[in-house]
Amino acid sequence: MLTAEDNELITRTGPGTPGGNLMRRYWQPVELVAELPERGAPIPVRLLGEDLVLFRDDQGRPGLLGIHCSHRGADLSYGRLEDGGLRCIYHGWLYDVHGRCLEQPGEPASSTFHEKIRHTAYPCIERAGVIWAYLGPGEPPLFPNYEFLNAPPESTDATKLYQECNYLQAVEVAIDLSHLSFIHYQNGPVLGDGSPSDGLLNHRGAAPFLDTAEAAFTSYGVRSGRIQHWEPDKEIRMDEYILPNIVAFPQTAVRDERERRGYSAHCHVPIDDTRHWKFSFQFSRKGPLEWIPTRADMVDYQPIHNLSNRFHQDREEMVSKTYVGMGQNFRAHDQWATESQGPIHNRTAEHLGALDLALVLSRQALLKAIRDLADEGKEPENVVRDPAQNHFPLAPFAVLVPPSTDWAEFCGFAEQLTEEAIAHQPAR
Repeated sequence: MLTAEDNELITRTGPGTPGGNLMRRYWQPVELVAELPERGAPIPVRLLGEDLVLFRDDQGRPGLLGIHCSHRGADLSYGRLEDGGLRCIYHGWLYDVHGRCLEQPGEPASSTFHEKIRHTAYPCIERAGVIWAYLGPGEPPLFPNYEFLNAPPESTDATKLYQECNYLQAVEVAIDLSHLSFIHYQNGPVLGDGSPSDGLLNHRGAAPFLDTAEAAFTSYGVRSGRIQHWEPDKEIRMDEYILPNIVAFPQTAVRDERERRGYSAHCHVPIDDTRHWKFSFQFSRKGPLEWIPTRADMVDYQPIHNLSNRFHQDREEMVSKTYVGMGQNFRAHDQWATESQGPIHNRTAEHLGALDLALVLSRQALLKAIRDLADEGKEPENVVRDPAQNHFPLAPFAVLVPPSTDWAEFCGFAEQLTEEAIAHQPAR
């Protein structure tokens, strides 16, 4: 259970808030590259409570500017793309991707007034099919060398989904590993005691009383584990929370960690305090992607299953097909869990249990990062400026192992394999 003050710190991300100041120290996704083609129209965006415009100049470079012209405040997303930048159609002021005003054709020809204008502008970079921006002060840090963001294009896929709730609720649904045995439970082949199913879903979930949890701090966030004690094997699953708003997790369980082909990652980016975009990445370590999630559950990145239609829940389906009665798409399940908590979840009323260890540690890591920056000006974890330190051995996995396998030792083994895979990646 958090205090009201702590809940405010970790959920409020607007300009000038401690949480918003932390988020702005990291590169954040803005739009999919596919949404901003060459000569495509400027896009109005809202990010971390700030209204901005994303555009490409005539050299193809992405730029992110404050949406209101520095002259009279007109909306720059209606502007003209020409002459090396974005030109306001109100009075012709022209801005480049750095926020410099290149021209003011309404001023006298001899005027140097344009040289005094520095419009709000944020640096952008394109990686893994997404345009990212740094909204913080000073020079941006190095772009993080996360394996899933630096793979060849054929080995990655990116999409996004709009969600009507605070960003942290969606981060935490991925950290909450015990939910997997419930809201994603479908057509269970066995009951919790190992006996054959009679076709009905076990009302206690996929693995009642068989789960235990592990978690530990890392240099970039929190590593968490769910262990299911089946016979003759047990399943170890590990997820990575990456400060401040990314979670990486395995795709499927395998018999040997060496079979692991890749993983998925979600980055939850606040639009404001009650809405956010979920950017989803699929990553293959061993060649081109073999599986890409369907986009059939959304239109223009808006989910067709939502609170307004109660996620099309089917009570009959809950009897023998899916635990939640909302179809087989995991995105809809997670969206229900996060949006049904309300726009900003009240964590002061929670009662956390033994399987919520990862939630507790991740909140501690986030609160520490916010306070260290606010009180001491300390640069947050995994904000990297030294290339030698731009190294993150993320190792999400789900593996069937003998019952005697130790979680911590196996984490070390998986991390070693990740290090070897990263070492063989081509330089970018």
